[in-house]
Amino acid sequence: MKRPAALNFSFCSVALVLALLTTGCKAAPPVPASPATSATPAVPAVQPVAAVADPAPLPDDSESAANQAQPAVPGLDHISGDQVMKLTEQFLAVAPKRYVGSPGHAAAEKFIRDHFAPEAVRGNYIDDTFTANTPVGPLTMHNLLVKFPSSNPAKKDGIIVLASHYETNYPLKDVNFVGANDGACTSALLIAIGQYFRAHPPQGYSIWLLFDDGEEAVANPPYTTNQWSASNSLYGTRHIAAKWSGDGTLSKIKAVLIADMIGDKDLNIDRVDNSTPWLLDMLRTAARDTNHTASIFKYNEVEDDDHLPFVARGVPALDMLDAHYGPITPDLFDGYHHTPQDTIDKISAHSLQISSDLILEMIKLIDQR
Repeated sequence: MKRPAALNFSFCSVALVLALLTTGCKAAPPVPASPATSATPAVPAVQPVAAVADPAPLPDDSESAANQAQPAVPGLDHISGDQVMKLTEQFLAVAPKRYVGSPGHAAAEKFIRDHFAPEAVRGNYIDDTFTANTPVGPLTMHNLLVKFPSSNPAKKDGIIVLASHYETNYPLKDVNFVGANDGACTSALLIAIGQYFRAHPPQGYSIWLLFDDGEEAVANPPYTTNQWSASNSLYGTRHIAAKWSGDGTLSKIKAVLIADMIGDKDLNIDRVDNSTPWLLDMLRTAARDTNHTASIFKYNEVEDDDHLPFVARGVPALDMLDAHYGPITPDLFDGYHHTPQDTIDKISAHSLQISSDLILEMIKLIDQR
């Protein structure tokens, strides 16, 4: 989610309001959600990446070394928000600025890879390397995929994909933007989910974790909201959706769940109306079953996010996004989103607990469907 949603606010200056409304926005103005399910808007066309390189080879490590590097968390029987918060802090310490092609971007990839050394040994960690043509020229990008096969594939032959982008905004590379909520905490959440499924192999469908690259628009600084477009965004998910369409993987995917900006202290996951309707209904059920109904669907809106390349190809996909992040002021026209204020103090272990509860409950409900 990378262009600002129009938000409810009031300013004294009518001129400022008009200026904000004409800046260009990513989402239709949100309205309070109602129990009724609204029609899903048409999905904008997704343009393919021009050039694609073959995936990079996996490192040649021994299984014993891999297990020493990253053992399963002893006794892990749930995912805790505190655990995800700690992982987020570690991730930001290693790779605060993660724009594509930077040393921090490489450090972020290593951080993720190091947490999945056992899966790499078993051939279940894949670095899907590709080249994207961007407004600043060709850039090498990496989708990082971790597979947790079903323990009952004869009965549950299918895949649930959980995805989060991990890089930071390229046009903000010259400012102190770390994206604590925008990319970091949801990457940490996926790592924690991986630790959970290492200790508890999926009993239903296989679980694939996708750390996708190039979700953000790419352009030279300074950052402006009009840099985002259908062809300059979502590079990683557009690439892998096309790849999976060609090799038959898409037909095996039961659902794709996108985690984006859901560590916000004031968490309320939007009803993103261009998600798949039955997954929106299921999220409501998951929230009811986990006692988190107060944390979803305060707003309805349409979003440009990583679910779109899958929806466009007929794959059920849900955007789990809280686009309303921080106060709206004359200086913060889209809250903390895409500003240096997107820091670790703006997210919470409590919100990450809610998000992890909802994702695990969604997996259970999809398995039962």
